[in-house]
Amino acid sequence: MQGLATVTLLFGALLAGTSACTSTAQQSAAPSQGTAHLQQVASFEHQVTGVTVSKDGRIFVNFPRWTEDAPVSVAEVTRDGHIRPYPDDVWNSWRNARKNQMSAGDHFVCVQSVVADAHGNLWVVDPAAPATAAVVQGGPKLVRIDLKTNRVAQVIRFDETVAPQGSYLNDVRFSPDGRHAYLTDAGAKGALVVVDLQSGTARRVLSGHPSTQPEKDVVVKTDGRELRRPDGRGVEFAADSIALSPDGRTLYWKALTGRTLYRIRTDALENPRLSGKDLEAHVERVAETEPTDGLWIDGRGRIYLSAIEQDAVKVRDGDRIATLVQDKRLRWPDTFSEGPDGIIYVTSSRIQDMSWFKPETGPRLETQLWRIEPGPNGERLNGTAAGPAGLPQ
Repeated sequence: MQGLATVTLLFGALLAGTSACTSTAQQSAAPSQGTAHLQQVASFEHQVTGVTVSKDGRIFVNFPRWTEDAPVSVAEVTRDGHIRPYPDDVWNSWRNARKNQMSAGDHFVCVQSVVADAHGNLWVVDPAAPATAAVVQGGPKLVRIDLKTNRVAQVIRFDETVAPQGSYLNDVRFSPDGRHAYLTDAGAKGALVVVDLQSGTARRVLSGHPSTQPEKDVVVKTDGRELRRPDGRGVEFAADSIALSPDGRTLYWKALTGRTLYRIRTDALENPRLSGKDLEAHVERVAETEPTDGLWIDGRGRIYLSAIEQDAVKVRDGDRIATLVQDKRLRWPDTFSEGPDGIIYVTSSRIQDMSWFKPETGPRLETQLWRIEPGPNGERLNGTAAGPAGLPQ
């Protein structure tokens, strides 16, 4: 497929328990530490951030326009080992050079996240801010694609009251009843966004609140040293990580450049009659962790954290945090998704290797999609020996 990022797909990685994945799993177990190990699912020629797995096992990824004019924004990883623009070429045809010729409202501009919901939809978060810089007018949006028809079914566009200049909408979670969406804004004006999916109306909340802002005393470190650009600027991203409890009643989030995990009841978030101060009173500090990018909560309520400074994935079970997998190949674990079989998938976006921080790298990065396989005591993914990803029951 000319012009697209190529992908190497390991078919065994899609089918848990098949003999096709045995040798690959054995090869990838050695460098890992923790109670599980990594198995590579795919490798891309462009910088990946988001991944999601639908109820029927379809895998989708996205490529933001950070350092290059990516040839595809949203793609499905197909069973024959390729990626294809999703839902079609037209939605993926926007380019930096064509920005004055193409509508930003019905093309993907700079996609940051893809999430499949429980109702047969793929949702695409487009902050429309290439290079995390200026927001392209009319571009910020949340797009719903019907997975049965593979066609766009709804576009919720965000005006400047929701996605102002300086914003960078990052990730999204959906209420179990399919009525609301909750997004983080990791830009210079950190906030949460609450969307009524039926009416398409959105509200920006907790903008400027300490819970959505970078923490001043936190400096992100990778490879044992502070991660800085040649001009000395460090990594400063506001509200980024986001996760929703299985019952949909509690939303968790934290700043990437921060250590504090916060939560709030979703009934408070969904109440437009609450004043800003009243809503702030519902924010709770949960725990002190470390700089993270992605969060995920599995069906048992365990919180997966992407430990970006340690090339690791950790799990918070109650008040205990344990390392699930640590592997030097897992450079900047970014986004999580859970497959229908309970297997956890995670992308490595390699942010520390970007030309922002290493100009010699060039604009293009090879990145990966991994799945987390059980350790030696995890004979069954969801059985009595081990829970999802080999965690003890």
